[in-house]
Amino acid sequence: MEYENKLVLAPMVRIGTLPFRLLAAEYGADITYGEEIIDHKLVKCDRRLNEKIGSIDFVEKGTGSVVFRTCDEEKDRVVFQMGTSDAVRALMAAQMVCKDVAAVDINMGCPKSFSILTTLRRNMSIPVTCKIRLLKSSQDTVELARRIEKTGVSALAVHGRKVPDRPRDPAKWSEIADVVASLSIPVIANGDVFEYDDFQRIKVATGTSSVMVARGALWNASIFCPKGKLPWEDVKREYVRKSILWDNDIKSTKHTLKEMIMHHSSLELPEGKAVTKSDSLVDLARLYGEEKSYDFFVKN
Repeated sequence: MEYENKLVLAPMVRIGTLPFRLLAAEYGADITYGEEIIDHKLVKCDRRLNEKIGSIDFVEKGTGSVVFRTCDEEKDRVVFQMGTSDAVRALMAAQMVCKDVAAVDINMGCPKSFSILTTLRRNMSIPVTCKIRLLKSSQDTVELARRIEKTGVSALAVHGRKVPDRPRDPAKWSEIADVVASLSIPVIANGDVFEYDDFQRIKVATGTSSVMVARGALWNASIFCPKGKLPWEDVKREYVRKSILWDNDIKSTKHTLKEMIMHHSSLELPEGKAVTKSDSLVDLARLYGEEKSYDFFVKN
């Protein structure tokens, strides 16, 4: 995994599942992060090959729910993001997925023990990275980043907001620039990227060569296309199709669709109400005219 000059899909809870990651990659994302998964959850799973759809599933013992699903198609670019507070448990979880993903990332939204990163780095053959938010002062953030760099991680993603900041608050690109200037490892800049041109703008403003996007991709995953965004209706339908073909969790699929609709339209209009009422993927297939995709899924 290389981290220079990359366009990256950010980790998004309940959104960054396999269909959405494949969607972003289809439109040009070089690296795609999965949604954050807590190590406690993963260590309770069995790894299974899902022959029906060709995926690799990590299934929770007892409940049978799929905690993490991936496939060979994304093996060289998917990053497994983990939430953890224990080095031993983190390593156990990382070793379970390491043959199926390109890298492991630790979510350090708040500063945690650096022993976790050191333990993973010393025992893993794939890259280990982490993602942080800005701290109270730029100096504090830089000091944290330098300590993280010393653990041997391959790259650091920096979200240009502090914990108390709201999404509507402007991302502080200048404070990301302070981190970039202080480190020798690649820094991935994250925050306020909503158009393809914003990739270049944040690169110039921060000095980094790689950029991560969250909401901009959620609202229209074709943000990664150099030629410009496709109509969101087309992108949305392609997401539904992929969700059906990869048997995505209905709750996750509905959540993602509703987030898209809320940005572009309204949940109070007929489409939004229909998505809210949908109980299964077949309901969504009928709503979006993807019956053929569902039939293909059922027959195969």
